[in-house]
Amino acid sequence: MLLLLLAGVAAGALNAVGGGGSFVALTALVTAGVPPVTANATTTVALLPGNATSAWVYRHDIEGFRHPSPTRLTLASITGGGLGAGLLLLLPSASFNAAVPWLLAFATIILAFGKRLSRLLRFGRLGPEAILTGQFLLAIYGGYFGGAVGLMMLAFWTATTTLDPARGNPLRVIQVAAVYLTAAVVFVFAADVLDQPLHLVALLGGAIIGGYGGAHLVRRLPSKVLRGLVLGTAIGMTVVFFFRDFG
Repeated sequence: MLLLLLAGVAAGALNAVGGGGSFVALTALVTAGVPPVTANATTTVALLPGNATSAWVYRHDIEGFRHPSPTRLTLASITGGGLGAGLLLLLPSASFNAAVPWLLAFATIILAFGKRLSRLLRFGRLGPEAILTGQFLLAIYGGYFGGAVGLMMLAFWTATTTLDPARGNPLRVIQVAAVYLTAAVVFVFAADVLDQPLHLVALLGGAIIGGYGGAHLVRRLPSKVLRGLVLGTAIGMTVVFFFRDFG
């Protein structure tokens, strides 16, 4: 329980600063013996309060783009997040177990090369509807799995709009919170995340602490150290799941 609490603190703080906290939380739950699908759903529910707390802190610092408006972008995130969560529960668990190593590998690549990819894949400015469609698809991914979805959003916005990625973190935090909101509602009522309440409470409590106060401590660490920790966790988790499913 103490390890899950500490994992929640780390996950909440990392999500507040730059993303990648879901890798820490998912790793901790799977290590504790929680099945992968349940661990993924529990991660979403547990990290929601931390993301919401960070979103509240950032509410006055939102810098987005005029078209589409932040409201329409948030609606796309909410709708897509709920649909992705529904897909996780409707599809056979074997499908998730088979897909998660590849999803982890894809998310790890985004973590490692997201900034470079966003610079290389400059599509030019897209119209509002195209941006909303892209956001909706990213939200589906976020509701279904969620690994590195915030970084993927930043990369997408950087490649298709004039938003400065250095100033896009508040918008990223709010959109990830919107995705997690509807996904968490679906998981609480339709999944078995409440079957192990101690795991959920420990991770959730840590995420709130990390999302609000832990971010201030994390900001004092060198960015290379943070990036290395998240990348190391992502790579390790990817290897574990490939071995688990295909070894």
